[in-house]
Amino acid sequence: MKRLSSALLPLLAVLLTAPATARDLSEDMDMIAANYSAVLHADNPDTLKQALADMHAAAKDAREATPPKLRGQAPDSPQMQDYRRGIDTLLGQIEQAQTRVDHGDVQGAKQIAGQFKQTRDENHAKFR
Repeated sequence: MKRLSSALLPLLAVLLTAPATARDLSEDMDMIAANYSAVLHADNPDTLKQALADMHAAAKDAREATPPKLRGQAPDSPQMQDYRRGIDTLLGQIEQAQTRVDHGDVQGAKQIAGQFKQTRDENHAKFR
């Protein structure tokens, strides 16, 4: 019995804390917005890298969420697929900007970051 409880306790802890660590969609979007501002104003490559990494993490988390406008939709519905495509577009843009920063091209990364706004505007019009 002691072995069973010692084996189940860590599993139970993971299962109970995993949902608690996930942010809700509005928190993810707030994190993306705050870091977008940091990206646009960053002059230091390290600051830019960190802001892009934080944006990427928040966008990945947001990809798993359901926007309030789409609540009740099946996960494989065309609208949910379109939502995830929008997030995937943003993730791709963030990754392109990260690559530029990794190669020392801060201005190129910021230029790519300028595209984030258009992606946001297009997708907010559909899903917000």
